[in-house]
Amino acid sequence: MTKKMFLTVLLTVCAMTASPQAMIQHPWQGKRVAYFGDSITDPRNSGSNKKWWGFLQKWLNIEPYVYAVSGRQWNDIPNQARQLKEQHGDDFDAILIFIGTNDFNAAVPVGEWYNITEDSVLTAVHKPKNVSLRRRRQPSMNKDTYRGRINIAMSQLKEMYPTKQIVLMTPIHRSYFYGNEKNIQPTEEYQNECGQWLDPYVESVKEAGNIWAVPVIDMNSASGLYPMAASQIVNFHNENDLLHPNDLGHLRMARTVMYQLLALPCTFEE
Repeated sequence: MTKKMFLTVLLTVCAMTASPQAMIQHPWQGKRVAYFGDSITDPRNSGSNKKWWGFLQKWLNIEPYVYAVSGRQWNDIPNQARQLKEQHGDDFDAILIFIGTNDFNAAVPVGEWYNITEDSVLTAVHKPKNVSLRRRRQPSMNKDTYRGRINIAMSQLKEMYPTKQIVLMTPIHRSYFYGNEKNIQPTEEYQNECGQWLDPYVESVKEAGNIWAVPVIDMNSASGLYPMAASQIVNFHNENDLLHPNDLGHLRMARTVMYQLLALPCTFEE
């Protein structure tokens, strides 16, 4: 075997035996990421000792800026964004938003994405310019509806951080939760008090991705967490808390997020 052939074989063997981490640099490695959300992300929540973003910190050396607060709904995202601005300015790389389950539980109406009006508009399509009357849609900014709240939050984030990567995450499945006598939440088998199932709250986050041009990680399906199945309770949740995953549940969520983020740029620098 010639020296050239030997080197070729050696390099091939090394490439085949190298770990994926050694061959691929994760695009979110060592980045500074802000986390907005509710109790599932809040470090003070007692449902788990380890959090999904903590695993990402360990595996990818991500520096976490966590602003999630238990019980918060989509209308708190602008507040969390302002806190990020006050403490870090633009000195960070990306934002992950994982929220929505409390809007469902609080029976916030889903609402509409747009307000539809009629307006005149100047056009010229292969003919002299003219003014015509057309239907026009603009994002609904109704703070009392779920979609209106998402529109308000995303509109502000797009203005505050025009160059930052923003990623939405859908709410995960939810089952029975007992916090105390004034905080008892039924399973997702039941409609909320405004007669809505959990589904449209999940689907709305997916739709928001197209409306506001941001990627969406569908944690509702991709995480595999389904506390409606009794066999999952002992593995990924605590007995009286089938809303917040335990440590293994957060580990599973973290792995899902880590691999989903492989397909997304964290920054847009040259």
